[in-house]
Amino acid sequence: MAPRCWRWWHWSTWRRTRPPLPGSTPSFRQRFSTQEQPPQICVVGSGPAGFYTAQHLLKHHPQAHVDIYEKQLVPFGLVRFGVAPDHPEVKNVINTFTQTARSARCAFRGNVVVGRDVAVPELRAAYHAVVLSYGAEDHRALEIPGEELPGVFSARAFVGWYNGLPENRELAPDLSCDTAVILGQGNVALDVARILLTPPEHLEKTDITEAALGVLRQSRVKTVWIVGRRGPLQVAFTIKELREMIQLPGTRPILDPADFLGLQDRIKDVPRPRKRLTELLLRTATEKPGTEDAARQAPASRAWGLRFFRSPQQVLPSPDGRRAAGIRLAVTRLEGVGEAARAVPTGDTEDLPCGLVLSSVGYKSRPIDPSVPFDPKLGVIPNMEGRVVDVPGLYCSGWVKRGPTGVIATTMTDSFLTGQMLLQDLKAGLLPPGPRPGYAAIEALLSSRGLGPMGPACLFLGLGEAGCRGSVPGQGCWEAPGEAAGSSGDAGTAGALSLDPSLAGTEGMLCRGEGPGSASRTLSHSCVACPPWHGALAASFPGPSACFPLAKGHPRQR
Repeated sequence: MAPRCWRWWHWSTWRRTRPPLPGSTPSFRQRFSTQEQPPQICVVGSGPAGFYTAQHLLKHHPQAHVDIYEKQLVPFGLVRFGVAPDHPEVKNVINTFTQTARSARCAFRGNVVVGRDVAVPELRAAYHAVVLSYGAEDHRALEIPGEELPGVFSARAFVGWYNGLPENRELAPDLSCDTAVILGQGNVALDVARILLTPPEHLEKTDITEAALGVLRQSRVKTVWIVGRRGPLQVAFTIKELREMIQLPGTRPILDPADFLGLQDRIKDVPRPRKRLTELLLRTATEKPGTEDAARQAPASRAWGLRFFRSPQQVLPSPDGRRAAGIRLAVTRLEGVGEAARAVPTGDTEDLPCGLVLSSVGYKSRPIDPSVPFDPKLGVIPNMEGRVVDVPGLYCSGWVKRGPTGVIATTMTDSFLTGQMLLQDLKAGLLPPGPRPGYAAIEALLSSRGLGPMGPACLFLGLGEAGCRGSVPGQGCWEAPGEAAGSSGDAGTAGALSLDPSLAGTEGMLCRGEGPGSASRTLSHSCVACPPWHGALAASFPGPSACFPLAKGHPRQR
């Protein structure tokens, strides 16, 4: 039986420090020397916030050991499951995280749901410090009538579906309608619109899942409206995302010039990024396309448009009441100027027919444990520079610290600051003294609760047998007929996990497909950890295939 979690490449050794001279004050390194007790630190969440926090701690404390807990079988959070499949360059940060994971002082503890499988106080008792970096895994509800109708989804769930997030793999969106409406005008909204309208032959070259690609091949969606409460000066997407939409093959933009009247004079003093974005919107809305753009748009069978000054009021049901058939929008006007302007209803409404409604109005964090303070209004853990208020030794980083804003670089800076605060407290002697058992105590707790071993999740990193413990190689892989080969979904890595969902409750197999060319076909079955990726990232693997059995009736088989 393979262990629940596995450490990466134990090729480095910890530095040793000299004992303090008589009468001297122990230094930062001496106080937590390897000969005594290296600080045991726990990070909850393996997205960018978790990995950047771990990276800072490992870099700036040569004895610190960091365990990263994650509820999924595999790491990297929204970098893995939230980035659009046609944006592989954004996923390059995975290479940095992988280097952190390969440290002998870092261990990934996958398939552990903190707050359910193990409580935060139990983690605090086992570690010198605990950092909560679990992000914002929920979406903001529209809170309008009809939101519960079939055909209405959160954009977050839709993104998770086409990226193979296990909890969204059964979403089954019906794309047989002609028109889709996306509520919200941020980058995620444009990502979703782009995936809906991109020709399938282009998506084949990305790491989109085979299941999603199959549904998109049958899609009848021809028009996508991207709706915002405010105006062109308040859109939240970036110029890069907008350019991609304008240049999307087989599509044409629909912008109402009336929405841009007088805008030229109002953008003179706005910050340069906003000015350039608005100027591109203006040109697209008011100028005739150039020869190249006109030639591309002339035969276009699909279209997308931006609808401004509209706020969702009600999802309209079909005549039989069984699904969404449209959305009622309140017409708004702005009070105030710039990005601080508020949208207020005018009293007028407009009905927009559609068969698919995707809500992209923001993410929000959830409380993780009754012992952890949480501000439900702001959706964050109350903190001071990452130190959780009134809970010594407990920290937070990322979106659960500051709210779901910013890009990966913002999270990096934020997480480094949390790591810095933790190390300052450690140096000042503000964290618990003496040894802490770390994962050994948590492993015993999980075992006592019937949550035993669960297969080598680190294999998808391509670290081979040497990077894992307790593997059982040499057993043949089970293969389902008629499905495409899968891979880890990360271009820079090799190896993958697969769990046949039909075997739930029996003896399942966690499988690693390896070997060039046809050998990778051993990963052709669906996988809750690493779905069957398609296209460029359905790559070859560097060796023989191997399977790892799961215990019969394992409580974690999903």
